[in-house]
Amino acid sequence: MNKYMQIANEKAQKGMLNNEGGPFGAVVVDKDGNVIATGNNQVLKNNDPTAHAEIQAIRNACNVLNTYDLSDYILYTSCEPCPMCFCAIAWANIKKVYYGATRDDAAQIGFRDSALYDYLKGKGSLDINMVQIDHDECNKLFEKYKGNNGIIY
Repeated sequence: MNKYMQIANEKAQKGMLNNEGGPFGAVVVDKDGNVIATGNNQVLKNNDPTAHAEIQAIRNACNVLNTYDLSDYILYTSCEPCPMCFCAIAWANIKKVYYGATRDDAAQIGFRDSALYDYLKGKGSLDINMVQIDHDECNKLFEKYKGNNGIIY
């Protein structure tokens, strides 16, 4: 087994046994093979539906490195990233991800990412009522940020 995937699996195992969350672990590694940060699913521990392993590892790596840009880093994760984690990976500028189990494997034990994948393909709907309000007032914040030369990330 790949040594980084082994770390991800160990993080997943430990978190699962401690009832922190599902069987998911992740590791951020630099190009020289140094482990920068790890994470495991902590949805149950933190009562936080966004506390997936990849998100935790990205947050921890950004904290260690004092940056939001992980473009020179690699992510190893015990399972194919869900849409939320995939977006976090993209926002962190991570260019290479190694994953173990697939989304179908996760679905086999009851994780429900398939509804999100279907929605993103235009083949389903989610029970979320999106309503836009107060566009002009909220958009003023964007103009102010732009006027102050806010950093675009």
